[in-house]
Amino acid sequence: MKFTLSIYTLVFFIFFTQCNLSNITKTENTDMKENVETTAVIEPLMEVKEPQKIEAPTAIKKDTILELHGDSRTDSYYWMRLSDEQKNAKEPDEQTQQVLDYLTAENTYAKSIMEPTEALQKKLFDEIVGRIKKEDESVPYFKNGYWYYTRYEAKKEYPIYCRKKDSLDNEEEILLEVNEMAASHEYYRIGGFNISLDNKLMAYSEDTVSRNIFTIYFKNLETGEIYKDQLTNTTGSGAWANDNKTFFYTSKNETSLLSEKIWKHQLGSEQKDNELIYHEKDPTFYMGVYKSKSDKYVIIWNSSTLVSDYHILDANTPDAKFKQFSPRETKHEYSIDHFEDKFYIVTNWEAENFRLMETPESATSKDNWTEVIPHREDVLLNYMVVFKDYLVISERGNALTQLKVVDQKTKEEHYVEIPEEAYVIYASSNPEFDSETLRFGYSSLTTPNSIFDYHMKDKTRKLLKQQEVVGGHVPEDYVTERFFIKARDGVEVPMTLVYKKGLVKSADTPTLLYSYGSYGSSTDPWFRSPQLSLLNRGFIYAIAHIRGGQEMGRQWYENGKMLNKKNTFTDFVDCAKHLIKENYTTAEHLYAAGGSAGGLLMGAVANMSPESFNGIIADVPFVDVVSTMLDETIPLTSNEFDEWGNPKNKESYEYMLSYSPYDQVQAKNYPNMLVLTGLFDSQVQYWEPAKWVAKLRELKTDDNLLLLSTNMEAGHGGASGRFEYHKETALKYAFMLMLEGMEN
Repeated sequence: MKFTLSIYTLVFFIFFTQCNLSNITKTENTDMKENVETTAVIEPLMEVKEPQKIEAPTAIKKDTILELHGDSRTDSYYWMRLSDEQKNAKEPDEQTQQVLDYLTAENTYAKSIMEPTEALQKKLFDEIVGRIKKEDESVPYFKNGYWYYTRYEAKKEYPIYCRKKDSLDNEEEILLEVNEMAASHEYYRIGGFNISLDNKLMAYSEDTVSRNIFTIYFKNLETGEIYKDQLTNTTGSGAWANDNKTFFYTSKNETSLLSEKIWKHQLGSEQKDNELIYHEKDPTFYMGVYKSKSDKYVIIWNSSTLVSDYHILDANTPDAKFKQFSPRETKHEYSIDHFEDKFYIVTNWEAENFRLMETPESATSKDNWTEVIPHREDVLLNYMVVFKDYLVISERGNALTQLKVVDQKTKEEHYVEIPEEAYVIYASSNPEFDSETLRFGYSSLTTPNSIFDYHMKDKTRKLLKQQEVVGGHVPEDYVTERFFIKARDGVEVPMTLVYKKGLVKSADTPTLLYSYGSYGSSTDPWFRSPQLSLLNRGFIYAIAHIRGGQEMGRQWYENGKMLNKKNTFTDFVDCAKHLIKENYTTAEHLYAAGGSAGGLLMGAVANMSPESFNGIIADVPFVDVVSTMLDETIPLTSNEFDEWGNPKNKESYEYMLSYSPYDQVQAKNYPNMLVLTGLFDSQVQYWEPAKWVAKLRELKTDDNLLLLSTNMEAGHGGASGRFEYHKETALKYAFMLMLEGMEN
């Protein structure tokens, strides 16, 4: 499960302007590639080990009766739920041991079934990792007198965060050497870091369990000393006041793991003495604290699916009281940016697709807002970047992103031109106001992620860095298609495809169809170098831009949530059937993949249209919808009633129950399935996929593969290293290739 639009926008802002993180993503890290084959050829058949020769695990059944609204459900696998205390106990109790034994048995079974592909998995892993540039460096960006960048060293899994004062020719200062920090941990992740205004102190956070529970530490950048101050049970981010000794941060509810309280920490004091600044008592809200790009304000944000709420404080007066930006309403989403003597507001107030407004910093309530860019029916306003003389607006329309540049003096505007038919463009690191240069990123299914500097006045651009695919990559060797299909209710749904040039589409063409379709999160056509391992073996990779995302505007999201959620699933099935109808592939060679809420999608389509797919890969799937949404002690549940519905309401209960993958498992044939989870996942608890697989084993009537692979050391994001992560990628690819009978 994920955050809503307003949180995405806010996190995007914080990521590029506050946390000083790299331009390098986890899955792509840097630049990549190995040997690209010159033709798309289906490899010869391999001899696949018959799965029925190895006995699949059988989970213990302990019936639990769940009753609500006069309805009774029998859950035979409810017993698989363990508390954190049980999972972390030194001596497991009987229930814990039974769960661990079952997960271990499933892992053993999955490994035995996949044993014939071990050489193929290694080959795939070597290919994927071989494309990653082992020694690499992000494009430096300048903030408050320093150039910040991230680099990787050969054969090392983790980044090294660095900076240089004034000039890139000056001596490097290593801020965090994460490889050394991670050496004694099975899992390790830096949550982010914040530099004090005087550039002398750094607050950074780490998670060593993979449950998104971070401890914040403080480092003196002049001496290298790590202070004794430790802030536990936090979200991992925060904000310095301008006195360079006061730090604001967010703590979590220890049971639900929801962000809940804002605290003020004085450097040198103990956590127990910190001052509580704000307590969000409504469990439907996420919250956090960050610093404005102008460094003038510390800002507390609160956001539910339908509501945003901000509180601001002059960063020069950390002991003063926060002031509410505008009164909280029942249905109003917005985000704010400060510049000079005013705030800009991206808001959906009387504007479904959002509009841009501004207000004096001395009078921030909604009554004082004036319009800058009006609402448009066919264009979603995503977010904005403020410069002294320009505004840059990120827009989304017709399933594509755009960047519009507005001259604040002349009001003239233009779009950054894009040469391709299907792509994604985004504002990158732009921490300085007084600049005529916009830094933006660009990618497509064929073009590796590229970072440009764009002169907003002259409309000229300079390529600073393109993700290198080690071994070479020629975008022209691949073909992208973009088209719309008509869904069963007449709505036109966008699709984007990529495949190797020269591929002859036929009934035998293996095809992977992917989507997400929830929380307004759009599935954009990014370049992913691991996919070359499929494309070069004759696969088509397809994206279904289904309702539930925002590819076609805010209404696209509204029509794929709550009591419209089934549109997400039927759109995906209709996209699959279109590929079959148009002879791109057949059901015997079509595969579906999705993770988290996209795993819910996989579970739903497996029940709705199992005959459409030869295989389904469900990664950390949210499949036990009703039981999860009834349990407010589970992280994220109460925050998401406006996404899925609250099953305590009978209408919502009946609708959710009608598509919940776990509840709708039936005695019928299912496709081959690979299900992945993590024991310490705090977002989709491991027991959801475990229960689902157990019930599928009990009821399904076919002999197709059903595999459950549990990472016993990780959580929602899988392994933490930039290379180790791709062992799961290789497993997923090998699963499909095995079903296709490909040995290489």
